[in-house]
Amino acid sequence: MFLRHLVAPAATAITLALAAPALAQDAQPDTLPDIALGAEDAPLTVIEYASFTCGHCANFHNNVFPELKAEFIDTGQVRFVQRDVYFDQVGLWAGILARCGGDDRYYAISHMLFEDQASWAQGGSGDEIAAGLRRIGLKAGLSDDQMTACWDDTAKVEQLVATFQANATADGIEATPTFIIGGEKVPNQSWDSMRSLIQAKLDEAAEEAPAE
Repeated sequence: MFLRHLVAPAATAITLALAAPALAQDAQPDTLPDIALGAEDAPLTVIEYASFTCGHCANFHNNVFPELKAEFIDTGQVRFVQRDVYFDQVGLWAGILARCGGDDRYYAISHMLFEDQASWAQGGSGDEIAAGLRRIGLKAGLSDDQMTACWDDTAKVEQLVATFQANATADGIEATPTFIIGGEKVPNQSWDSMRSLIQAKLDEAAEEAPAE
């Protein structure tokens, strides 16, 4: 179902032995926990399924997410979770890079990937795309050796793919970006529409909260 339209790795340091259908049913890797932003006790959780090669996802992160973060995440009202979707191998390469700096740097590197998507994702070959990703990694403070080790870590790559498959299958994800807002799956939409939905969900949560 997933990992279609694969791009050949070409002669890069990225070596991936991970075709999802090839994972043995009796040797499924463990899935990874979500990396969240915002207060643990926030009354509402917003989950975004995003691909690093998706133009609409880049638009969301560059133009809408700052509003969401300032108004709802930073104020403790929303806990935000980004779940990576790997519809193509290039997106998977980027997803590995985003995780390469550890949980603490995941969102910072993700932001850089979306912000510069128009440059690195449009490379004419696997080598050019890999070089563009390396430039972002170096800018984020990763070393060449760190990035090579992350791309060569087949066990971790299989965990990322397994996590993506489990989450996307459970939530019926077919396109990106797709959002789960307070348990409700919603498509990509304008900030005004999303803001109204988030506020409605927060109002519902406030009404259901026990009186102190």
